[in-house]
Amino acid sequence: MSSQVRLRLLPSARCLFDEPIQVKVSGLRSRQVVALRARSTDERGVVFSSSATYRADGSGKIDLVSDPSLSGSYVGVEPMGLLWSMRPDTLHKKFQIKNSLNPHVVRFSVHEEEGEGRMLAEATNERILIGDGVIRRPVKEGNIRGVLFTPPGRGPFPAVLELYILGGALSEKRASLLASRGFVVLSVVAYGHDDMPRNIKELHLDYFEEAIQFLKKQDKVGSKGVGVLTISKTGDVALSIASYLPDVEATVWINGCCANTALPLYYKKSQILPALMFDLSKMIPTESGANMVKNVLHNPLAEENKATLVPIEQAKGHFLFAAAEDDLNWDTKAYMDEMVERLKHHGKENFESVSYPGAGHYLEPPYGPYCPSSFHWLACKAVLWGGGAQSHAAAEVHLWKKIQEFFRAHLSVDAAQTIAKL
Repeated sequence: MSSQVRLRLLPSARCLFDEPIQVKVSGLRSRQVVALRARSTDERGVVFSSSATYRADGSGKIDLVSDPSLSGSYVGVEPMGLLWSMRPDTLHKKFQIKNSLNPHVVRFSVHEEEGEGRMLAEATNERILIGDGVIRRPVKEGNIRGVLFTPPGRGPFPAVLELYILGGALSEKRASLLASRGFVVLSVVAYGHDDMPRNIKELHLDYFEEAIQFLKKQDKVGSKGVGVLTISKTGDVALSIASYLPDVEATVWINGCCANTALPLYYKKSQILPALMFDLSKMIPTESGANMVKNVLHNPLAEENKATLVPIEQAKGHFLFAAAEDDLNWDTKAYMDEMVERLKHHGKENFESVSYPGAGHYLEPPYGPYCPSSFHWLACKAVLWGGGAQSHAAAEVHLWKKIQEFFRAHLSVDAAQTIAKL
């Protein structure tokens, strides 16, 4: 390494996963061209990396906030480009850090552009998923299996029920980061976690009702009702929770469907919604080795399928619908438009919607590696998720801020109620 070249990460080398950093290089020759690289390993040992070429200014400095990448994993002025453009060294792998106690450790380095690319400087960025003082508690009470995150301080805090995935291990990233921003968050799955059954043939709203009541009883919870946050298949579960259960004040639906999909839905031992099904024979293989699955879901608006539509006009709370326009998992934008029209038809104004051109299916907290394709739990094959890395990354930044603003606006906090609990 060169003793003169310095790589700095500002304001700190340790930050929350969803916080931007400023990458600065100094001590280079005037107008020197170098390669900046980022490298990280996820929980499964999959290596993710990116590289971009930059030209120093006349004083030998580079600042990613203002200087453009000339070539590499991305081009143009992208202060966080080295993070979101990281790609796996194995095809069709999604970046995974499911346990919030595991930080996302990224090694940044500066290399000579000529020859073998000798390293000139390096720095490590520790991107933590759980803020200082946030309490993480695994939950195994009654039927509930999940993890509860509670912010530091007396509160009162608004409460959010997060449904991440249905088919497997719990992922804590979204919940822990939201708790780090001042929300009490309970993250649950419906099956496949802890001692829960690995396969189910139906879903029961009673489970989520139990989770909501558990969440409301927590000491620091000050909201009279709860928020619900989810993405993909569990998006339709969230719609049903908001439509059939009390105490739901705000629901965030990200890239889901307007109908109940895959599994029939029950409440109080009676079926309330049949399942809109898939035809996996309509999957289209692509040269990348991943499959196109956008058209495998049956049309929810066809007459024979209308019974699967979730009656969101019954909901008392507010909705935030977020749709990626290039979602290749299913026709998210069309489903969102159908819900907006349905609510308008019933004279409802309890919703807002946002759509993102160029974004793909997995809209998550910002600054993680973009995922173009990975394994699909229902298709049992790798599928394309859609979008472009640059547009998708910008959408994640906007949506993450929007989600927090939405919950703060609609989850009323009652300080007297919290004091009474204490």
